[in-house]
Formats: sequence, C-alpha cells, structure tokens
Amino acid sequence: MIAKGAPHVIHNDKELEAYTNALFQLTALENPSASEVEAIELLTLLVERYEEAHYPIPAADAVSVVRLLIERQGLAQRDLIPQFGSESAVSMFLAGQRKLTLEQVRKLSSRFRLPADVFIRSL
Repeated sequence: MIAKGAPHVIHNDKELEAYTNALFQLTALENPSASEVEAIELLTLLVERYEEAHYPIPAADAVSVVRLLIERQGLAQRDLIPQFGSESAVSMFLAGQRKLTLEQVRKLSSRFRLPADVFIRSL
C-alpha cells in the first residue's frame, strides 16, 4: 500500500480496510525498520482518526464501570465500603440513586488504578 504512494486521510470504509490490512502486516514484522515503525505510527493515527469519527464508542457511565470492575475482580459490594463509606452508599450508587462525590472518585481511581475521568463521566 505504501509502495503506491504516501498514505493520506482515510475517506471511506474501503480505504480503512486497506490501511488496517497494511497496519496488521507491518505490526507482524519481528524487527521493523525505522521507516516501517514510522509507517505503523502514521497508519495508526489515520485509522484511529477515521474510526473515532465514523464508529465512536460511547463512554460508559460510572455505575457500569464500577459494576464491571466488581464482576471482573470477583468483589462484593461490601468490598467497596472503604471507597464509599458504607454498604448502603455502595448500594445506592449501584442502584443509580446517588452520584459519586469527588472523594469517592479519588478513592475508586486509586483502588482500581484507573484515571479519575473514568468515574467522572456521569457526574
């Protein structure tokens, strides 16, 4: 693909497919050259730009994020008492009856080692 000329802004799904295929081929190389690494970076930017514009992924709300974290880590609601202050506060949050405070966001971010904005989207 790059042999056909310099990459350009992706305008349609056909171009997206071609760039994605080229990107997969380049990233499969064991020892890419400097120019291949540069091509990987450029193609990644072009593909991401197109996908963000045409196939956006909606941000998850804080309740969904916390529920997923609880499930994935095999936690119980009571395991989050240190972040919420009480089991009833955890329950109310998970039921959508209470929003997170900034202190809870800070504690959740610290506990799960995630950026605070993951929990702030629904504030």
